[in-house]
Amino acid sequence: MWKEVSEDFWKENRESKVGQVEDTVREIVENVRQNGDAAIRELAKKFDHVDLDSIAVSRDEIEAAYEQVSPELVEELENSAYNIQRFHEMQMPPGLWLREVEPGITLGVKSTPLERVGCYIPGGRASYPSTVLMTVIPARVAGVDEVVMCTPAPINPLTLVAADIAGVDEIYKTGGAQAIAAMALGTESIEPVQKIVGPGNVFVTGAKMMLRNKVEIDFPAGPSEIGVLADETAVPEYLAADLIAQAEHDPSSASLLVTCDPDLPDRTWAIMEKMIEKAPRKEIINKALDNSGYIIAEDMDLAVEIMNGIAPEHLSIQVKDPLDTLSKVRNGGSIFVGPYTPVAAGDYASGTNHVLPTAGHAATCSGLNVAHFMKTSTVQYLTQEGLANLASTIETLATAEGLHAHCESVKVRMPKEE
Repeated sequence: MWKEVSEDFWKENRESKVGQVEDTVREIVENVRQNGDAAIRELAKKFDHVDLDSIAVSRDEIEAAYEQVSPELVEELENSAYNIQRFHEMQMPPGLWLREVEPGITLGVKSTPLERVGCYIPGGRASYPSTVLMTVIPARVAGVDEVVMCTPAPINPLTLVAADIAGVDEIYKTGGAQAIAAMALGTESIEPVQKIVGPGNVFVTGAKMMLRNKVEIDFPAGPSEIGVLADETAVPEYLAADLIAQAEHDPSSASLLVTCDPDLPDRTWAIMEKMIEKAPRKEIINKALDNSGYIIAEDMDLAVEIMNGIAPEHLSIQVKDPLDTLSKVRNGGSIFVGPYTPVAAGDYASGTNHVLPTAGHAATCSGLNVAHFMKTSTVQYLTQEGLANLASTIETLATAEGLHAHCESVKVRMPKEE
């Protein structure tokens, strides 16, 4: 349960368990590679206990889903979708920019969307329509032509409605490592994609990592986690609520409080105990708290240093001067600044993305954004004058590398002496 932990404890606890399931994942991937749709049906029966009449979701099934979802819920999904689209549109680069850096030398960057991407949406303990919006809408904003979604059957009506609102082109009833393999390798029903995004369990992550030579992926996104930076001004009720909110996701989730106030952990825990007792997902929360705890730092600068080393998926800053602390933060998948910014705001409504790197990967990876669905090409456009200005440098360096044809490709373009 709630206890003082070390930075090393946290890092060891959050280490990926992918290696433990590698053999199982490889077996699933090979089954899909060799047997295609038959493997999808077999594994749906084995893992999800469903017999699939059709692997693809039909328009009739989507329309039927709307009949099972209240108009109020549809409206709130649309509100969330609007906010997500608005924020991701702010991230869009120009399709092409060009700048003349010297006379006759124009350089630039061309941004191009991918043509076909796959979005993985977890099933299991809960329905995640918000994750549908978070993965699909950035792809749509980026300009991706075809957006595919895979999620295990039976599919919650909320998930189907969210997919329709987000603008998914194709939906398939498959989950786990087999869904990743199907999108990466293709089957009779599912054409392969260029990139796969979205969170999942250790089998999903393992398949994504295993198939990176066949398909691009976003990043490892495992069980949810939060790191909270707090000082003596923090409100224990807010801290308790945020720590429990992440713990309710999954037994493998984890919550960490890093503070320079030695009394704050006990004050927070006293409130957490009462909240947990009333929580519908109490059993999951208690298991997740075995992975959780607090660290007491000498001062806030050291607390920030510890948090930078941890690089949590979600980073909450609840201190006297949160913007000053924010300026010192280097690593956090998504950062929630101030006492009135719960992680739940980013999960559902503010418009930022909740598909984020976990287990320390926020130190090197960015959360899902429009750039994940695009690629860039550098552009150069020279006049003869511009090439002449570069000729000496090109010829000297190419000669030094023994690439004489490179020199010739410049010389043939220069004015001929009469």
